[in-house]
Amino acid sequence: MRGLFSNIMAIYRKELQGYFASPLAYAIAAVFWLLSGFFFVAMLLGPEGIIAQAALLDQFGGSEPVDIAYQFQQLFLGVIGNLSLFVLPILSMGLYAEERKRGTLELLATSPITNWAIATGKLLGAVTFFTAMIVPLLLYEAIALSAADPPVSLAVPLVGHLGLILLAASVLALGMFISSLTESTILAAVLTFALVLFLWVIDLVANGVGGAFGQILSHLSLLKHYTNLVRGILDTSSLILFGSYVILGLFLTAQSIETLRFQRS
Repeated sequence: MRGLFSNIMAIYRKELQGYFASPLAYAIAAVFWLLSGFFFVAMLLGPEGIIAQAALLDQFGGSEPVDIAYQFQQLFLGVIGNLSLFVLPILSMGLYAEERKRGTLELLATSPITNWAIATGKLLGAVTFFTAMIVPLLLYEAIALSAADPPVSLAVPLVGHLGLILLAASVLALGMFISSLTESTILAAVLTFALVLFLWVIDLVANGVGGAFGQILSHLSLLKHYTNLVRGILDTSSLILFGSYVILGLFLTAQSIETLRFQRS
C-alpha cells in the first residue's frame, strides 16, 4: 500500500509541475480569472446586477425580502460551472495525448507502476491545478459575502464550491479517458467538450423521453446535481453520481492503457 501511495504521489508531483511550468496552463488560468472577474462584478454591481434589482424591488415596495447573498452565490457558481465546461477539456486534453505524441506513453504502459496509480496521480494533479485556479474566486467571494446582512451560513458556499470541484474532477476524469485514445490534443478537447455538453443538458433529452428511462437519463445530468450542490443541498445521490463519473473515468483510462500494454507485449 505504501508503494502504491508513493507511486501515485510521484505521478501527481510530475503532473502538477507540468501544469505550473506550462505557458498554456497560465494562459487558461488568466482567461478564466478575467472572465470570472467580469461576471462577478457585472452580476453583483452592474446596472442589471442583483444589488440594483433588489434596490429596484425595494423602491417599488416588493413584498418579500431578497436574500442577495444566497441568490448571488447560486447565480455566480452557475456561471462558473458553465465557464468550466470550456476550460476543463483544455486542461485534460494533454494528460495522455501528450505522452502518446512524445512517445512516452509506451514507457508508462510497460512500467511497473499500475495503470490505476498513473491515472489517479494524473487526475489528482489536474484537479489540484483547477482548485488553485478557483482560489482567487474564493477570496473575492469571501470579501463580498462578509458584508451580507444577515450573514451567510458558511455551509452554503462550502457545499457550492465542493460541487464545483466535484464537477471538475468528473469532467477531468472523463476527459483523461478520451485523451488516452488519441495523440491529438485538439481532438481530445473537442470530444470531451461534446461529451460533457451532452451530460450537462441530458435533462432536456430525459424530459422528451419520459418514463422510467427518462428518469434514469435525468439522474445522469451533471447540471441537475451541480445545481443541487450550488443551492447548498448536500444530496448523497449527487455525491454518488460525481464519484461514479470519477471512478468510471479512472477505470476506462486504466483499461485503455492496459490494452496498449497488451498490444506491446
